[in-house]
Amino acid sequence: MIARIWNGKTNLEDEKAYEQFMRERAVPDYSQTPGFVKLLFLKRTDDRFAYFELITFWKNVEVIKNFAGEDHEKAKYYPEDQNYLLEFPEKVIHFEVFAQ
Repeated sequence: MIARIWNGKTNLEDEKAYEQFMRERAVPDYSQTPGFVKLLFLKRTDDRFAYFELITFWKNVEVIKNFAGEDHEKAKYYPEDQNYLLEFPEKVIHFEVFAQ
């Protein structure tokens, strides 16, 4: 199993709207991809920003490519992300899950 990790940041006032957007748009998109196992969506805030960490779990790299494209290390964004995110990291990180 492979863990795919992405992070993002919004202004604090966009936290709830972005969280709702991700629940309605991104989570179903991930969930409908064959080979998807599960996800964890984490967040924390300080007095200015909301920080998001998305960890998705996949059966193998090939199924990640079905979701993200041949360059599976490239982050996948939705057009609506422009409304919320302050930064757009180009790459995600992958780890092999060896125990759980």
